[in-house]
Amino acid sequence: MTAYGYFLSCEEHGPRELVEQARMAEDAGFSALWISDHYHPWNARQGQSPFVWSVIGALADATSLPVQTAVTCPTVRMHPAVTAQAVATSAVLLGNRFRLGVGSGEALNEHVLGDSWPPAPVRLAMLEEAVYVMRMLLSGREVTHHGRYYTVENARLYTVPEEPVPIDVSAFGPAALELAGRIGDGFITMAPDAAAVRGFREAGGGSKPAAAGLRVCWGRDRGEAVSTAHRLWPNDHLPGELAQVLPTPSHFEQASTLVTREMVADAVACGPDVDAHVEAVTAYAHAGFDTVYVSQIGPDQRGFFDFYRTEVLPALPR
Repeated sequence: MTAYGYFLSCEEHGPRELVEQARMAEDAGFSALWISDHYHPWNARQGQSPFVWSVIGALADATSLPVQTAVTCPTVRMHPAVTAQAVATSAVLLGNRFRLGVGSGEALNEHVLGDSWPPAPVRLAMLEEAVYVMRMLLSGREVTHHGRYYTVENARLYTVPEEPVPIDVSAFGPAALELAGRIGDGFITMAPDAAAVRGFREAGGGSKPAAAGLRVCWGRDRGEAVSTAHRLWPNDHLPGELAQVLPTPSHFEQASTLVTREMVADAVACGPDVDAHVEAVTAYAHAGFDTVYVSQIGPDQRGFFDFYRTEVLPALPR
C-alpha cells in the first residue's frame, strides 16, 4: 500500500508560506509532510532558506500530519549533539509524529563555517557516527563519547519523546545504500529506482519503510509550467556528484546553464494533464516505495492542491 505526502521546499518558500502549505496539504488529502533542511537555496531564484527547526515548531501546531526532514545533515554545520536536541524537541511538539531523515550532505550548506568538505567515504563514516551519537542522546541517558569525528562529554537531553525517533537514511549510491540498510530505520531517495529499494532491503533494510520524493509543476499552461520548472529547479538535472560538491548558489547557477528547457520538459510532469501527473507519481509506487512525497514548483500552490485533491490523488494506486 502506498501513501502520498507533500514535500515542503525551504529553498523556495518562506516560513509562513510553508506553514500555510502544510495546512493546504492536509486539507487536500496528503497524509504526511517532508520538509527540506538547507542553509542556502540551490540558486538565487529559489530565494529562501528558513531555519527548518523553527518551521517544524510551527507545523506541530498547524497540522496533524507526521513530519520528516528530507534531509538533515548532522555532521558538519550542526554537531550531532545539537541536532539531537532539535530532534527531541520537535518529536515532543509533534507528539511522536516526527521522523528524522539524514544524509551525508552537500558542500552548499555545510561549508559555511569554513570547515573542509571531506570526500564521500569520510562523509558516510561521519554520518554513521553522528547517528550513533544522536540515538544515545535521544534515549535520555547521560552520554560521554570520544569518537573518531565527534566528542560529547556529560551530555544529557532532559526533554525527550516517549518513543524513539525513527532515523531514515538518504542514499544515492551503493555505499550509501549499504549504510542505509545497516543503520537506518528507513530509506529516502529522489528517484523511482526499484533497484535502490531492493538494494536497501537486501542490505538489512528488510521491510522497513522506503520513501521518495519528486517535483512537479502544475499550471494551466504546460509551456509556462515548463518555463517555471526550468527557471527555479534546473539543478535537479545536473549529473553525478555536482549536487554534493558545488559550494555556492552561484556555482549551481553556472552549472545549470547546461540544463536545457527540453531536458526539464522531458523529466518533470508539468501543466494540467492529469495523466502526466498520475504517471509520474505512480512510477514511484510501482518501484516499491511505501510513501511518495510530491512538491509543487512555483507560486501557484493553491491551484496545485485543488488539482491534486480533485484529480490526481483519487487516481493514484493505494
